[in-house]
Amino acid sequence: MSHKIKIGTVQLPEFPLILAPMEDVSDPPFRALCKQNGCDLMYTEFISVEGLIRDAEKSVKKLDINNEERPIGIQIFGAEYASMMKAAEIIEEAQPDILDINYGCPVQKVVCKLAGAGILKDVDKMVSLTEAVVKSTSLPVTVKTRLGWDESSIRIVEVAERLQDIGIKALSIHARTRSQMYKGHSDWSWIAKVKENPRIKIPIFGNGDIDTPQKALEYKNKYGVDGIMIGRASIGYPWIFREIKHYFETGNTIDPPTFEERILAVQQHLTNSIEWKGEKLGVLEMRRHYTNYFKGFPGVKDFRTKLVTEMEPSTIYSILNEMNYIYQHQNAEVVL
Repeated sequence: MSHKIKIGTVQLPEFPLILAPMEDVSDPPFRALCKQNGCDLMYTEFISVEGLIRDAEKSVKKLDINNEERPIGIQIFGAEYASMMKAAEIIEEAQPDILDINYGCPVQKVVCKLAGAGILKDVDKMVSLTEAVVKSTSLPVTVKTRLGWDESSIRIVEVAERLQDIGIKALSIHARTRSQMYKGHSDWSWIAKVKENPRIKIPIFGNGDIDTPQKALEYKNKYGVDGIMIGRASIGYPWIFREIKHYFETGNTIDPPTFEERILAVQQHLTNSIEWKGEKLGVLEMRRHYTNYFKGFPGVKDFRTKLVTEMEPSTIYSILNEMNYIYQHQNAEVVL
């Protein structure tokens, strides 16, 4: 029997595909492409609560959301009770559908403040801090975390239960420990243990290493999760969402995006990036994406070098059009 997934009052499809919050990636220009390609729920880049309450421009800018993106969650990280509660109030004014707390970021500059995955060393604080946020907002609160600090301190089954008990509405689990960072293999058997706990009633979403439709279906069936969160596999490839959905529905794969589709996506991404961030920053911050968009195409290296050194938008659009023309009209193996 199929059933819709609910996060508080937010209705999602039966098995939602979710865009993971990624620093410097999951901004509005990129989210627009993921939404067009079938993503069901998206989260903003994570926002420092200290930056938010100090009105730091970079943090406040990340609150920008568009109605076409809904349902959308704003994600925060921090470790101080007063700051987290104040940030929850500020976020409520931005009117997202969900407020998410990051207890998963493994980066040292976040962890050393006992924020992100740093709090995995202190589960009691993690629970009480979350409860303070839940009580500070009328928004449904969700959490993204990891299995534990390291192999010897995995307490995710207990953590899930305790976070549910203080009122979170969904839990996303990256199936690695903090000490693994992004290396090694994710271990979804721990997520299955959470799902198998009869006390767990909230949706549990799995995250880590999903990079093909086949793997998405295998993990859905094998581990019993309520939905899948996709991060790195979507960078430069927002089509992953439509590919997974098509495979779920038909059992067949669809053709990957054509070169022209990729060019159009890059142009849209660049246009929205300039519109949202201003010309200089919009151009500079697109540079990290070109490699991913054109991965696997022979000979794009020379064009990519031009794309990551050019500052003038009109020239960048010309380079993209030239790439498209050459690829459509000549032997790509030779020319590109």
